[in-house]
Amino acid sequence: MKKKICIVLTVRGNYSKMKSLMREIENDPDLELQLVVGGAIILHKYGNPVNLIQEDGFRINETIHFLVEGGRTITMAKSTGLAIVELSTVFENLKPDVVISIADRFEALAVAVAASYMNIPVAHLEGGELSGSIDESIRHAITKLSHLHFTATELSAKRVVQMGEDPDNVFVVGTPTLDLLTGLDMEPNFDVFDKYAGVGPRFSIEKENYILAIQHPVTTEFNRARFQVTETLHALYDLDLPVLWLWPNMDAGTDEISKGIRPFRETFRPSKIHFFKNFSFEDYAKLLNHCAALVGNSSSGIREASYLGVPVVNIGSRQNARERGKNVIDCSYDRNEIKEAIRQQLNNGRYCRDFLYGRGTACKQIVKELKTRKVQIQKHLKYDKSHLL
Repeated sequence: MKKKICIVLTVRGNYSKMKSLMREIENDPDLELQLVVGGAIILHKYGNPVNLIQEDGFRINETIHFLVEGGRTITMAKSTGLAIVELSTVFENLKPDVVISIADRFEALAVAVAASYMNIPVAHLEGGELSGSIDESIRHAITKLSHLHFTATELSAKRVVQMGEDPDNVFVVGTPTLDLLTGLDMEPNFDVFDKYAGVGPRFSIEKENYILAIQHPVTTEFNRARFQVTETLHALYDLDLPVLWLWPNMDAGTDEISKGIRPFRETFRPSKIHFFKNFSFEDYAKLLNHCAALVGNSSSGIREASYLGVPVVNIGSRQNARERGKNVIDCSYDRNEIKEAIRQQLNNGRYCRDFLYGRGTACKQIVKELKTRKVQIQKHLKYDKSHLL
């Protein structure tokens, strides 16, 4: 019988990480892909990313609803609880052999909790990394609930082992998102305004003459999200450069970011900032590859931008302590600091490509281990002093 691998997608970033792996699983005669979608990925508010999944031909097994509106810490906590309830029913129906939990989002913790309590092996992607906000704690909690660990870097793998995980079940594979980039034609062969509409004026987009901006809320600082996004908006407005701004994710503070963007847009009516809900990953990669700089606090500035050599201005604490290449300049939520960092990156131009997060070969390695690795449901701490940092 085929081994059933269940993947739960909840935000657009999940799909970009998982698309190549989903295709690899589908193409393997010994594996069966089970796909569950829910959260922001199925909502119009976030651009209905689920449509992209269906357009790519993937079959969705189950759709779940768990996201509590409000964009606050209490709604995030309640959403996690609802996700556990919904996912436990889904897993009971699908009876997967392995469930994959992705990175550090609150709903990824729900995936790991539900599966581990139901004696289903959990495979965790991108464990062992350090970052800002509550995300780091969630990431490490998922590690302790997981049985197989596919890390993006060598240092991350050492941290996972240091937490008492079995070294035989820890694999350094890189980040799966890069697999999509390796065979992709990176020329921007579409009009972003025609294809994705969005809100704001149209303006001329040419290679390396525009900024790509993505700013998510920081859950431990959610009550400052409005101030933080306003500082970034003013910095970009003052520089008077074309800006493609991608809407934030569904974490606590997302509504505050929206409340900062809307009055800014109405008051200043920026002629060179256009706001979008969603891009396909392929189109996002092309826009990223040809932008003058990525500005904000997205992990894609740390991962994909480093691989492509794109200059990045990383703002605030969301990516604190994460391994990064030379393409990143860090600054605080101060409009003058942000402007200075952007000017510095524009003067610098492109960086050399960095392979810190892999070379685009993660998915074949993951599938190989998913097929062959035998997992013991009962875990035990395994400390080996040779792996301590």
